[in-house]
Amino acid sequence: MKAAIDTPWRVMYNSAVVMNAVGDTADLRRKKRMNKGELLYEGKAKKVYETDDPAYLIVSYKDDATAFNGLKKGTIAGKGVINNQMSNLLMQLLEKNGVPSHFVEELNERETVVKRVKIVPLEVIIRNISAGSFAKRYGVEEGIVFAEPTVEFSYKNDDLGDPLLNSYHALALGLVTKEEIATIEKYAFRVNEVLKAFWKECGVTLVDFKVEFGRLADGTIILADEISPDTCRLWDSETGKKLDKDRFRRDLGGVEDAYQEIMGRLTAHIKG
Repeated sequence: MKAAIDTPWRVMYNSAVVMNAVGDTADLRRKKRMNKGELLYEGKAKKVYETDDPAYLIVSYKDDATAFNGLKKGTIAGKGVINNQMSNLLMQLLEKNGVPSHFVEELNERETVVKRVKIVPLEVIIRNISAGSFAKRYGVEEGIVFAEPTVEFSYKNDDLGDPLLNSYHALALGLVTKEEIATIEKYAFRVNEVLKAFWKECGVTLVDFKVEFGRLADGTIILADEISPDTCRLWDSETGKKLDKDRFRRDLGGVEDAYQEIMGRLTAHIKG
């Protein structure tokens, strides 16, 4: 039996607005202490900063866009704002539905406090419908709805082009333990279950997505990175219109409009 999905969106949205607009005394004191320190890492889409507390980091989302392992580069105006805010809202939803995440607090439209983790060097891809590299790899058309979702793993290594690997390879390379891979798969499929249901209510089909996980200092596995149009394929349920980064990858045009539309559907559903 599938676990029930808890979607107390209106309460969550109103609480977030109040916290960001006013905040209670304790929150304000903590924010004041959470100063952004030295730049720890800059990736393709985000910058990561140290804070006063070694258990936490600040992530700052950029408008930079890349595709095909960095071979294609560009800018999507406003992308950083959308990806930051969407990730935070969806991670709060997932927390309420049994998937622990690194999210702590949104500081402003581009910056968020997160728990410090050591990223597991695996990209975890869940697919509900054939698209993208899956369709190309297996010579099938896009749009085939699978009877059951599939899971793939890629080794996070830019120099090697993030090659596919299976769980046995991951174990052989010492990337994860058996217990960790089981936890990661369980959480990834739960993310799919929750987000499929949520996006369906927004008139959007969740085609596939990529997630990443990290280890806390005590070894606990939690969801990390982001959940956004950069990392998900999101199609309009009626027209099939792509509302994600594929518009940038494939030069389809209307990239900024697509990002704004998908964020608009999310916030309208939360407020509604």
